[in-house]
Amino acid sequence: MSDKSEKDDKPKKKKGGGMMVKVIGAVALLGVGGGGVFGLVAAGIIGGGTHEVVKVDNNPKLIRKGEEDPYAPVAKEGEGEGAAADTDGEGGSEFRTVYYNFPEDFTSNLKNTDALLQVNVSASTRRDYRVVLWMKKHELAIRSALLIAIADTPEEDVISPEGKGRLQKRLTAAINKVLTENEGFGGVDNVYFKTFIVQ
Repeated sequence: MSDKSEKDDKPKKKKGGGMMVKVIGAVALLGVGGGGVFGLVAAGIIGGGTHEVVKVDNNPKLIRKGEEDPYAPVAKEGEGEGAAADTDGEGGSEFRTVYYNFPEDFTSNLKNTDALLQVNVSASTRRDYRVVLWMKKHELAIRSALLIAIADTPEEDVISPEGKGRLQKRLTAAINKVLTENEGFGGVDNVYFKTFIVQ
């Protein structure tokens, strides 16, 4: 009987304790293995990897006074865009302004009247010369958009300075809309009237 009492005095082992250690070990190995595989895939070592697409901003850039515009036409000696760098003032805007003169006048009836408006306009940009090149390229579409905007102008808007200011903003928006639709970017800062005749 003494053998039996010795067995009773020893603490009993819980059943399944070894099984829990095995399960936790297996889960840990899977986690480490999965993390390692994920790291190799992310690094592009195995699989296709995840290559982050970097979007490059290819829109016309603002050009500071004195900076060279990589898209400007090459100026002849003593004239043109290249000669203007020496004449930029130190005050005002830090960016240089380039103007595009539309070669022909715009003539249209005004909204709900027999009055006519004839204007000659220029557009300005502080962006690189691509904006000017785009205006030349899409001049036909821009002319059409500007004529529509003028035809939608009431006569009272062409009499007051405030109305002329609103027309300038609408013409600027019309040019930028055409450029954005065709080139993905506007870039025109303002429209200026060279001539303005109401008949």
